[in-house]
Amino acid sequence: MNRPLPPLNALRAFEAAARHLSLTKAARELHVTPGALSHQIRTLEEFLSVSLFQRLPRAVALTEAGRLLYPGLQSGFTQIRQAVAALDTQGNSRVLVISTPPGFTAKWLAPRLYRFLFAHPEIDARISSSLAFARFDLDGVDVAIRNLPVDHPPDPGLLAEKLIDLSFIPVCSPRLLQQVGGITKPEDMRHVPLIHDDMLTGRVGVPSWADWLEAAGVTGVDLERGLRLNSADHALDAAVEGAGMLLAHVVLAHDDLRSGRLVAPFDLELKSSRAFYFVCPRGNEGRKNVKAFHDWIQMEMRALDFSAIRGHTDLTLAPIP
Repeated sequence: MNRPLPPLNALRAFEAAARHLSLTKAARELHVTPGALSHQIRTLEEFLSVSLFQRLPRAVALTEAGRLLYPGLQSGFTQIRQAVAALDTQGNSRVLVISTPPGFTAKWLAPRLYRFLFAHPEIDARISSSLAFARFDLDGVDVAIRNLPVDHPPDPGLLAEKLIDLSFIPVCSPRLLQQVGGITKPEDMRHVPLIHDDMLTGRVGVPSWADWLEAAGVTGVDLERGLRLNSADHALDAAVEGAGMLLAHVVLAHDDLRSGRLVAPFDLELKSSRAFYFVCPRGNEGRKNVKAFHDWIQMEMRALDFSAIRGHTDLTLAPIP
């Protein structure tokens, strides 16, 4: 005889608490009080006659029974969420939700997205701009653009297709060049204010000002000074206004360089070991809206012309590890 299932609300409370390892965060997600959540978990423990959590002073930890129960429940609730999301998508097939980093949204995607919408008037795009990776099963996201290491371990549930490799080059405004009397050689960097994008600091595979100056053979630059920002688009905007020289992401700086708002005084470009990837849940790449966006963004990436915005010096550098 099959054992009756525990109450669904109790299972849902356990799954959320086990995923967060925090009763407070789980209660916030489920829109209940921590006390109510604890009551649901105790109900489940009494039903199963086991202890599922070890209560610690400021946290909770799964017991052996909890670790045994959690994977199956997590998988089950994930499938439920995906089924509901698929139903929602079917009910509103016009909407395509795209998750992208804020800098990519502001400096690359937003100025071009109108072309996608003109080509596909049957699609309503919704941009979810966030530094956090999209949770496709929870956030209602259809596709994402992610900045990932090129050797990142693949997620078996996701399709990740490389769009373009990332590289970095110093850029500044023509106004700054006039103010400092011109910049003709890397040694001139000793007299130029720097802009630091702290969002990139410490990110695996991303070159720093120290890396670029070392590659250029320049010493005597105080890297502790200069304007510091934690957003790629804000850093580029500051460079356009003449605040200093920025080691910029070439793709994000492309339009400002093409328009002349920024210039690249040197040919020395550092490659990174990262790339932008097109990402969607595996199996969804064939959906009409997803495929349309995939094909469009691939075409736009191929159309980027870097020849007019940087030099042609044949200088190949190993990627930054």
